[in-house]
Amino acid sequence: MLDDRDRRILDMLQKDAGISVTDLAERVALSVSACSRRIQRLEESGHIARRIVVLDRERMGVPTTVFALVKTAHHSDEWTETFRRIIGDIPEIVEAHRLTGNHDYILKIVLPRVEHYDVIYKQIVRKLELFDVSASISMEELKHGMAIPVGYAR
Repeated sequence: MLDDRDRRILDMLQKDAGISVTDLAERVALSVSACSRRIQRLEESGHIARRIVVLDRERMGVPTTVFALVKTAHHSDEWTETFRRIIGDIPEIVEAHRLTGNHDYILKIVLPRVEHYDVIYKQIVRKLELFDVSASISMEELKHGMAIPVGYAR
């Protein structure tokens, strides 16, 4: 079971994984060794899945976001695995979700410019039959973050 200190550690690490253990320990009122042990325990328990670096998309040359809504007439395991493999091989597709409702999948695609969407679209449809694809261009990012609420953690 996690306590409030564990949750504070998780919250601070997901906002800045580069924070030193010394600074983190001070902020959660623990010794450095106790804080380090807690971090190790949180990693071993799977609460911390991995630590990453978040790159600046503008500087990386991919400031444009397109959301593609995909419908398919195929729902077999084989088709789904092929789709998963195809989109997994396209680095511009940074997220993909299977949905309920009117569409089967949504893809979050980051691009250098909106015209590049056609390149990604063709990479998919050359390899796999889709029923319908509609895309929406993000005009403005209102909220962005990778941090998730820690209050529900067990």
